[in-house]
Amino acid sequence: MSNSCPAFVDIHCHLLPGLDDGASDWDEALAMARLAQSEGTRTVIVTPHQLGNYGGNRGQTIRDQSAQLQELLDTHGVDLTILPGADVRIEPDLVAKIRSGDVLTLADQRRYVLLELPHEVYLPLERLLAELAAAGIVGILSHPERNQGLLGQPGIVDRLVDAGCLMQITAGSLVGTFGPQVQSFAERLVAQGLVHFVASDAHGVRARRPLMQRAFQRLVDLAGRQNACLWCATNPGCVAAGKSVARGRGRPIPGKSRGWFGWRKAG
Repeated sequence: MSNSCPAFVDIHCHLLPGLDDGASDWDEALAMARLAQSEGTRTVIVTPHQLGNYGGNRGQTIRDQSAQLQELLDTHGVDLTILPGADVRIEPDLVAKIRSGDVLTLADQRRYVLLELPHEVYLPLERLLAELAAAGIVGILSHPERNQGLLGQPGIVDRLVDAGCLMQITAGSLVGTFGPQVQSFAERLVAQGLVHFVASDAHGVRARRPLMQRAFQRLVDLAGRQNACLWCATNPGCVAAGKSVARGRGRPIPGKSRGWFGWRKAG
């Protein structure tokens, strides 16, 4: 791969068919997997929605379908490792549901859980993060740059990172897929050292595809190749293996931390 770092590991991808608003069938899942491979991705943690509107998605169903998808890819010669996970809507008793095994952690390692807020509002996370920490689990907040509440009060992200939450931004956000305000917020998080992972959050082959290369190159421009590799390959690889990822803030990028339009400190 031309980016001179380990292969990409995608920790947020709606690749399993028929469970949510991701791949519609096995053919689309196969096509998405081929596209991911062509982008330089070699490991995907599949993350169908759990809880919220997808309360019927059971942990064992996700595990079984992950194994079925791996068999399909192996049969078709697609060089992609599939690991089970979930994109988990925040609900009461979440920690108990994780402990039971019915709500999945990333790569089913019981070490990291991908947390999804409602898109329209921010809900306080400090208590949940503390409960997760007491259970030995680290929360990863999915696409904070696309949450309307955080767009209105972006300083909350700083406080969450200081509280031990990890941040996963969407590859498409860095290249304008979700509009200029989301792109600017994503760039601000990069500049301030508030990013730990970049993932595709892919849902299909026509829109919101499992693309990583353009975002990777944008990260190289914004923060250098070492950071781009850290966020697209090294850190997500640690999640897949159940290894530690450094929490807290990274170093701000000199000359890149100002100028985010509309940025207001949280009050």
